Formats: sequence, C-alpha cells, structure tokens
Amino acid sequence: MSARRPQVAGDGWLQALERGDAAVYTAIARTPTGPLDGAMRRLSRAANYSRISMACAALLALAGGSRGRRAASAGLVTVAMTSAFVNLLVKPTARRRRPERDHHLPRRTRKVQMPDSASFPSGHTAAAFAFASAVGRSLPVAAIPLRLLATLVGYSRVHTGVHYPGDVVAGGLIGELVAELSAGRVDAAVSQTGRGQPS
Repeated sequence: MSARRPQVAGDGWLQALERGDAAVYTAIARTPTGPLDGAMRRLSRAANYSRISMACAALLALAGGSRGRRAASAGLVTVAMTSAFVNLLVKPTARRRRPERDHHLPRRTRKVQMPDSASFPSGHTAAAFAFASAVGRSLPVAAIPLRLLATLVGYSRVHTGVHYPGDVVAGGLIGELVAELSAGRVDAAVSQTGRGQPS
C-alpha cells in the first residue's frame, strides 16, 4: 500500500486559489483583444529592468525641483531593494512554474520572451508599485498616475502570458509592503545624499 501524503492545513484553500488563478489566466489568454495585444506587448517589454520607472524618475528629477529629485531618488532606491527581495528571496522560495503559455495562448502577437525565473511573484509589478509608493511620499499627486501605470504593467504581464493573475496581485502587494517598511531608511539615506545640493 502506497503511503499517502499527510494532509496539510490550508492545502484545500491553496489548491482552490491556484485553480481559480489558472482559470482567470486561461480566460484572459483565450479572449480576442485585437489592437490591445501590441500595446500590452510593448508595455511589458518597456518595463524590463524597471526602464519605465527609471524614465519616470528622470522626468521627476528634471521637472520637479528638489522634491522631484528626492522623490526620484527614493523611488529608484526602493525599486532596487524590492527587486533584490523578490528575485533573491521570494522567487527561489516559492518556485512556482510559469504558465504553459503555448497551450493557452496560441497568438504570437501577444507574446514576449518567457523569463527563466520563477513565476511567483511578478517582479515587474512589485518594482512598479514600489516606485509609485516611494515617490508618493514626497509627491502624493504623482503617485496616482504611477500606480495606474503600475497596474497596467501588471496586467501586461498576464496579457502576454508570462504570469498568472495571482503573481501580479502578490507582486503589487509586496512592492507596496517593501516601500512602506523601508520608508524611513530610504528617506534618511536620500536626505543625507542630497545635503548641500542647491534646490
């Protein structure tokens, strides 16, 4: 008689969540979206290596005066911290496999390169939300469009088939959490660096 794996508390809930997550992924993948495909593919690629956040930081630094420079610096530092946390700790621990995209998403017009890293959580989404949250401490108004942009980046990762929706939701929450927990140290470091610079 083969030994059965012990039932772990929460297994049923986790399995149900994974099934629901996969079902939403499949529904998105199989829904024809026409012109949206190219836009989401380009957005997803533009978010590689946090290039969108870096572009926004440059704009804030150039146009926002001393507050803009502080916000941009805090945003980029927080992105670096979030990326390190996600890629060095969370992904290797979770080890969730990427979606089987070729089975669910036959249209090549929606695809970007499938990353080699684990699927959970979405690093692109985590970094984008971390940047928005950090910038928002100095420039609350700027956080609104930046969070909207972060949401679009997250959706683009599902639309192009490289993440499950749950990966994106978790990435957004992690980005916000890291930004919140590191706020004091990041702001202190940015203030220390910026001393003596003209405003």
